[in-house]
Amino acid sequence: METLNALLSGFAVALTLQNLLLGFVGVTLGTAVGVLPGVGPALTVALLLPATASFDPTGALIMFAGIYYGAMFGGSTTSILLNTPGESATIVTAMEGNMMAKRGRAGPALATSAIGSFVAGTIGTVLLTFVSPFAVDVALKFGPAEYFSVMVLAFVTVSAVLGSSPARGLAALFIGLTIGLIGLDSQTGQARFTLGVPELLDGLDIVVVAVGLFAVGETLYVATYLNRGVDTIEQMKGSIWMSKDDWKRSWKPWLRGTAFGFPFGCIPAGGAEIPTFLSYATEKKLSQHSAEFGKGAIEGVAGPEAANNASASGTLMPLLTLGLPTTATAAIILAAFQQYGLQPGPLLFDTQPELIWGLIASMYIGNVILLALNLPLVGVWVKLLSIPRPLLYAGILIFATMGAYGIRNSWFDLALLYGIGLLGFVMRRYDIPVAPVLVGLILGPLSEQQFRRALAISQGDLSIFVTQPISATVLAITALVVIVPQAWRLVRRMQADAIGHHSPI
Repeated sequence: METLNALLSGFAVALTLQNLLLGFVGVTLGTAVGVLPGVGPALTVALLLPATASFDPTGALIMFAGIYYGAMFGGSTTSILLNTPGESATIVTAMEGNMMAKRGRAGPALATSAIGSFVAGTIGTVLLTFVSPFAVDVALKFGPAEYFSVMVLAFVTVSAVLGSSPARGLAALFIGLTIGLIGLDSQTGQARFTLGVPELLDGLDIVVVAVGLFAVGETLYVATYLNRGVDTIEQMKGSIWMSKDDWKRSWKPWLRGTAFGFPFGCIPAGGAEIPTFLSYATEKKLSQHSAEFGKGAIEGVAGPEAANNASASGTLMPLLTLGLPTTATAAIILAAFQQYGLQPGPLLFDTQPELIWGLIASMYIGNVILLALNLPLVGVWVKLLSIPRPLLYAGILIFATMGAYGIRNSWFDLALLYGIGLLGFVMRRYDIPVAPVLVGLILGPLSEQQFRRALAISQGDLSIFVTQPISATVLAITALVVIVPQAWRLVRRMQADAIGHHSPI
């Protein structure tokens, strides 16, 4: 009952004219950037951080959340009609959705995607509403040792899951941790890694780093390497509405996709890629029309799209209750919280209930708006694909430059923006993920602070991290995350070698 009362008060916040308008702008922008290949919600939120510094925190965060889950809706349009995923989480949608479009069934593909996104997003938000208070109760039992262990888990899983190899992910993480150490030590006041530059005494501005990595770096990479082909857009043919058989084949995948997506969104570095592939494999195995997979099976669109959107709701669970980001966009939203002097976590539910519950309530409203925006207006979104890429990328760079300079009107910030942007470009060029850099930059100082507090409590005894039950359990899970995949690869390699030795010459 207490949760329902809090949610109702959240609706009172979300339904104010200002917040409703910002929520509408957020989901509309999210749909647009989801449609545009190579843009995405992480880049968009990073670009908007400087421009929203003077906004009311509640309204700004409602807009950012709308951009995040709105992009999950919009990404399917590009995947289905252009066979180019607007978001990495819609790669699976492109496999079956584009084949449906080639067969003249783009309408039902877009419809099952939009309706499945609405169903999964709503169910995910309901779960977020009622599970968050329990997660907060658990988080309130955390001490410094437990928080440090959870952050170590986040570091390891983000590094292991994102990117083509754990080594590349760890390299990116250590870059972020190193950058996070720049500035004055919070306890001793000693300057660290400042190289005698006065502008570095306050550390690197998170907003400038985020904009540099995701806006400048990503834009330079996309403009350099992904702007050479000629895109062919499939034409909309026939009715956009689903037939009775389409509904029958879609509703179970929607629910199964939601069951995959939400839990994976909650775990560190879960994201949306893994549950979408699991959903696709499950639907292919369970479908009575398995022969259609690879040729345009509607289940192959319905399930992964539901998993994609449910994971967006799940991502907000650890972000709001523990302050842990599990995706690149969540990391930038965490930077937005810090921009307003807020630190997500269990205490925020008590100190800023209007913000937290207003944000959750806005997701219910946003899902309804997205359904209305995506189905009837699909023709409008398709026209966005005709924007010349050079103009799009040039606009992003100009906006990024103006935003970074506007923070402190400093030339140093501009130099830092493009220095970080070139770093992001090189990392993308050599397939090193950029998200762990931001996670290391944001969580690194916090983990150092919790580590020092834990040692102060235990008087320097490191065993506190393994004698506390919750901390020990989390560290054990961290060890398994590292060991199990490597052991599995070793077993597979040994099996392959054994088969090679026994094969006839």
